[in-house]
Amino acid sequence: MKPNVKSDDINNLFLLREEDQFLRNGGQEDFNVYFREGTSIVPVHRKRNFYKIAFVEGISKVYFADKWIAVTQPVLIFSNPRVPYSWENVPTTQTAWCALFTESFLEAGDRIGTLKGSPLFSTTEIPVYFPNKEQQAEIIFIFKKMLRETESDYEYKYYVLKNCLHLLIYEAMKISPSASFHKQVSASTRITNLFFDLLESQFTVDSQEHLLEMHSPQDYASSLCISVNHLNRAIKETTGKTTSDHISARIIQEANLLLQYSDQSISEIAYSLKFEYPAYFAKFFKKHTGHSPTELRQQLA
Repeated sequence: MKPNVKSDDINNLFLLREEDQFLRNGGQEDFNVYFREGTSIVPVHRKRNFYKIAFVEGISKVYFADKWIAVTQPVLIFSNPRVPYSWENVPTTQTAWCALFTESFLEAGDRIGTLKGSPLFSTTEIPVYFPNKEQQAEIIFIFKKMLRETESDYEYKYYVLKNCLHLLIYEAMKISPSASFHKQVSASTRITNLFFDLLESQFTVDSQEHLLEMHSPQDYASSLCISVNHLNRAIKETTGKTTSDHISARIIQEANLLLQYSDQSISEIAYSLKFEYPAYFAKFFKKHTGHSPTELRQQLA
């Protein structure tokens, strides 16, 4: 049975990026749940600032760096914001139940244990599960309950929603994870594209509340669930440059923008770019540009 959602509302859902849908939730920016249906409805997923649990019915392929899996039956998938992946859909009708939530929602008042510590949100495993008919019914029931709760005025509804997330996680842990992954034929190109998506997504560092999360090739390799040597080989093969070269160049680009166009102090910029001390940032910047951050600001002044 489908939820009581008007067809116009469903059509609107197709047109929204997931971040926009996430922020439409009546002022609560840490959690949202929704249902949608149509053809090719699951978008490409790059790194976002939220976790996601999705139950999707339809035929597709899911790609993770150097491997992919065919989806020919209902699938439950857990998305970690540090692990990018993408969907390749076929033009058939699909339905999707999705719950999106931030790290702050996970941690606030958590008496059961932090959800992000679950193996289902690991950066070293790819949590794709194919539930049986009974499990599918239970999963849809939980999603429907979350949808009803978000539309209610109940004072403690977000406690209920968090418990529903726990139920989804425990339900998934009853299912054996899929082992039917295939190696990519053109893995180097896909790894490189995912690396650049992940690299670019790091740079929302316009304040110290949005710190750069990943700073080293190992950080990116972990998020892509591959070894750092594998990542380095793929990047070098595709671009002719090392992973470190690309990371350093993007940090310098962002540092230049912040130095020129933001009101942050040099120390604040250093910390937002994940340098432990401003002196380390100054040394790094001068090594790559030939002048210090202070000299650049003086020239601009």
